[in-house]
Amino acid sequence: MVEEGALLWEPSPEVVKNARITRYAEWLGRSADYESLWRWSVDAPAEFWTSIWDYFGVVGERGDGPVISGEMPGTRWFEGSTLNYAANALRGAAADPDRLAVVSRDEAGGRRTLTLGELAEEVARVRAGLAALGVGRGDRVAAYAPNIPETLVAFLATASLGAVWSSCSPDFGAPSVIDRFTQIEPKVLVAVDGYDYNGRRFDRAEVVRDIASRLPTLVALVRVGGPDAAGRDAERESGPEGGVATVSWEELRADAGPLDFEPVPFGHPLWIVYSSGTTGLPKPIVHGHGGVVLEHLKALSFHQDLGEDDVFFWYTTTGWMMWNYLVGGLLVGATVVLYDGSATHPETDALWRLAAEEGVTYFGTGAPYLIASMKAGLEPAGLDRLRGLGSTGSPLPPEGFAWVHDALPDVQLGSFSGGTDVCTGFVGAVPLLPVRAGVIPCRCLGAKVESFDPSGAPLVGEVGELVLTLPMPSMPVMFWNDADGSRYRESYFAEFPGVWRHGDWIKILPDGGCVIYGRSDSTLNRGGVRMGTSEFYRVVERFEEIADSLVIDTGQLGQEGSLLLYVTMAEEATLTDDLVARLRADLREALSPRHVPNEIIEVPGIPRTLSGKKLEVPVRKILLGVPPEKAANLDAMANPEVLPYFTRGD
Repeated sequence: MVEEGALLWEPSPEVVKNARITRYAEWLGRSADYESLWRWSVDAPAEFWTSIWDYFGVVGERGDGPVISGEMPGTRWFEGSTLNYAANALRGAAADPDRLAVVSRDEAGGRRTLTLGELAEEVARVRAGLAALGVGRGDRVAAYAPNIPETLVAFLATASLGAVWSSCSPDFGAPSVIDRFTQIEPKVLVAVDGYDYNGRRFDRAEVVRDIASRLPTLVALVRVGGPDAAGRDAERESGPEGGVATVSWEELRADAGPLDFEPVPFGHPLWIVYSSGTTGLPKPIVHGHGGVVLEHLKALSFHQDLGEDDVFFWYTTTGWMMWNYLVGGLLVGATVVLYDGSATHPETDALWRLAAEEGVTYFGTGAPYLIASMKAGLEPAGLDRLRGLGSTGSPLPPEGFAWVHDALPDVQLGSFSGGTDVCTGFVGAVPLLPVRAGVIPCRCLGAKVESFDPSGAPLVGEVGELVLTLPMPSMPVMFWNDADGSRYRESYFAEFPGVWRHGDWIKILPDGGCVIYGRSDSTLNRGGVRMGTSEFYRVVERFEEIADSLVIDTGQLGQEGSLLLYVTMAEEATLTDDLVARLRADLREALSPRHVPNEIIEVPGIPRTLSGKKLEVPVRKILLGVPPEKAANLDAMANPEVLPYFTRGD
């Protein structure tokens, strides 16, 4: 096993000198020592966030109101200011129209591109089409569409009008989408009739009709076709469909229009994203134009070192906040690469080949893909331009860090942790700091992340609750349909009044590095020894015979329950008595005798959300007697068919 904290990568003097955060520090007249920069950013937040606006020359009017007023959760930012996200994303279109802005790829090898000028023209056309349908400031436009250029264009056009965007990936089931979109009452739905994944075509026409029929506020359904769109349009009747006007994408964009941008207040809703939806009705989380612009400029420029010379790719669907983060690459002038398809079709190395072919300079993915690449023994090649690799979605174990270093020794690995709630990472990497196995190098600028014990006392070098004791501008401006803010307060501020509790376990090291241990509400608590599930998976999943695993502690307050380990076997492997004995021995040695499972159970698959996260909390609820249909939202799952294997008959 790889020792946590082992040094894997250090920035060269040239990397430090050329880093965008170094140039920012010089502009400030400050040292490029990261710890002192971070400390200033959280000790003087008004000065820091003002510097972000000024340094990047944000397109908008600053106004003369205070930068920060009010306490969490009622903080207000840049009162009196106006701006528009789309105006900032497309700011270079007039001066540099031929610069490549978007590359779109699919798993069959299809490729489309848009220059910045072409992107701006498409946004103007779709903006005119949406306006003709009656979309204006504050109206909602929803999308049931994959990660393709049309989705990006529709988002920017929506934002340019001051309307509010929300999207779901077409692999979501109808009930899951309806649960989300009925809450926000969209005026227009942009949807595809089908999508391709893993070499197969999935027809969604019936699902789209079902969704549209359940949205009483809908005035138009905009259908986006694939390569054979013209043929399908000719076959379908135009006109009302279930009382809703049906418009093709080509009809929507038929008329040229001016590329105008509605100035909106800093906190005006930009988009609505959702909690995972694994339990209960998904929370519709609203982020504002200004908060997202400032946060993404800061994060993408200083922590991932992205600018106009970069090609930025993150493997994501439109149902995960990383899509929103990916399109933020336009804010810093990067070329963004959109990919629609499976990460492992036709082979596990599909994403690595795409990155090589497109000259990607920063490649982001989920930790599970890096682990799959490691287990497959991949040796990525042809990545001459790659200098940064992002990992998020779940904790990356030290072995994953080491594999990246061995496979790509000159590439800086940036493990980030944050969430849909803030649409960014608040702990992550920076070009000024080394990379150590299993350790996230720093707390991000402007993010006052701390670790709290149950009484609210800060911890250093010990595992505690991840909290934010200072507001960030990309925190939600509200939840939709939460007029009194009670649902918002209950979600983040019930445990520690005035302090954001995120729901993760974190250890903050004396040097500022961080280790994330998974969700604090799915923690293993054995004999008073608390442990995040990531530590458990690190031991179990290094066994070649184990393809996937899930560990559940059924203990409740004051009572110790059973520790259950569910395993999915690799191809042609079986759960033998010898393997069980070796698993128990390794867990005893690597963790503690308290963390040896009471039972090890073979199952055909581990339940995951559509974005790939393990459903630890819902499975725990099922094991404690909650019916599966109440414990988990089946339509938000990638594999709901495996849930029956997690009920107990005793």
